[in-house]
Amino acid sequence: MSDTDNSASTNSGANGTAAQLGLQKIFLKDSSFEAPNSPAIFSGEWAPVMTLNLATRHRDVGNDLIEVVLEITVEAKQGDTVAFLVEVQQAGLFLMRGMSDEQVAQVLGSYCPAQLYPYAREVVADLTGKGGFPQVHLKPVNFEALIDEARRREAAGDGAQADAPAG
Repeated sequence: MSDTDNSASTNSGANGTAAQLGLQKIFLKDSSFEAPNSPAIFSGEWAPVMTLNLATRHRDVGNDLIEVVLEITVEAKQGDTVAFLVEVQQAGLFLMRGMSDEQVAQVLGSYCPAQLYPYAREVVADLTGKGGFPQVHLKPVNFEALIDEARRREAAGDGAQADAPAG
């Protein structure tokens, strides 16, 4: 858990006043690790296929504070056998004041998840290591590029989502 006050001001918000954005707190909301086929999965060569799913959600908690939750799911399979499943919900409280709807959408989609992701990566590595597997070190994610891709797909009428590669 981390207490921070990384407030930042931008030039102008929705009503011409200075917009404020600040990270107030980072916390682990939920995590789980499952290795349904252990210890048998430990025998043989370790060459898993991993999938990574990312999602975010948010809610207004009052006083210009928004709770943002980054959800990460990592599944490793050896053939058709599940080696492990890790689920992490890394959350943060963000102060957002005087911002336009467009600015808020951009911040919620890219800035907030980017602040939470390093903490979630650490939890994934820690849980997989404690589960007896090699630590999974997730690759960096460009949330801005993910938003741009989602907008392009939406504009093209393709609502499908792609899985991000696991590292």
